[in-house]
Amino acid sequence: MDNLTFRYSVLLVEGLQITPQSSKLTFIFLLIAYVFVIVSNIWILIQISIEKRLHQPMHILFCHLPVSDIMGTTVLIPRLLKDLLTDPSERYITYVKCVFQAFFTHLYGTTSNTILMIMAFDRYLAICNPLRYPTIMSNTMMVKLSPGAWGSAVVPVGILIGLSVRLSHCRSFIPNHCCDNASLFKLSCENTVINNIYGLSFTVVLLTSSLGWVLLTYIRIAIVCIKSKNKATNSKAIKTCSTHLAVYIIMQICGFVPIFLHRFPEYVESRKFGSVMFHVIPPGLNPIIYGLQSKVIRQKILTIALGMEPGGQTDRRPQ
Repeated sequence: MDNLTFRYSVLLVEGLQITPQSSKLTFIFLLIAYVFVIVSNIWILIQISIEKRLHQPMHILFCHLPVSDIMGTTVLIPRLLKDLLTDPSERYITYVKCVFQAFFTHLYGTTSNTILMIMAFDRYLAICNPLRYPTIMSNTMMVKLSPGAWGSAVVPVGILIGLSVRLSHCRSFIPNHCCDNASLFKLSCENTVINNIYGLSFTVVLLTSSLGWVLLTYIRIAIVCIKSKNKATNSKAIKTCSTHLAVYIIMQICGFVPIFLHRFPEYVESRKFGSVMFHVIPPGLNPIIYGLQSKVIRQKILTIALGMEPGGQTDRRPQ
């Protein structure tokens, strides 16, 4: 291994280029958003785990999404909050921490797609094959789908980051608000053609397979609904699919914004904020969307927010 591989064990991160006044407002906003994301997603996980009525494949598969959202928000926001309170010339990060941040940043973006893909498969089976659904979505199938969603993300992301780690690096400055794969291989003065080819191929395959699979399942669901004369079936399909589709569209829009802005160097700060929002908006909206869609969780929220009994009567017991 080249002696330059670990020449710079400490790197300087550019961070967000904003004024001190904007820095305080940004810090407050991100702190509130981070606390909300963590509390709401953990609360959803707890409710699904303790409520037996929610021990169904649809809800169990959904549990992977809060875990991914918590990971995606935690890998970026705490570090960003720290940098906002630090002088730009002192925003240091070790190379090892930078590699871990890059790995989990890309893992979050990948699992957001793979988890929603298996959830689309679940919705397809429930609507298009309702009689076979209990047999197909057995415990054995759940054991296959759950690790599959994470394994299909960990392996390619591991290769992606591994290709960058193998390079020697001759620079110590990260011209970004956080560490990602591009930040890592741009530290090197070596030929990075392989990194660019694999990174582009990985992105294209992930997005194409994700969009293609979701589009295919929803076309099949739409065909079944059009052919069906049963209004109850169609109503159920719309109710169960609208939630998943809303989450998917929000995730894709938030993910495409920073990718699109990469083509315009003059909007580098807008790209940074777009990337931050990808780690904040979907994780913040997902528990709200799914929480309001689930009758059980919705009743729990009303009980807490309005002080109502599960049966709908206001709690008038002496405090």
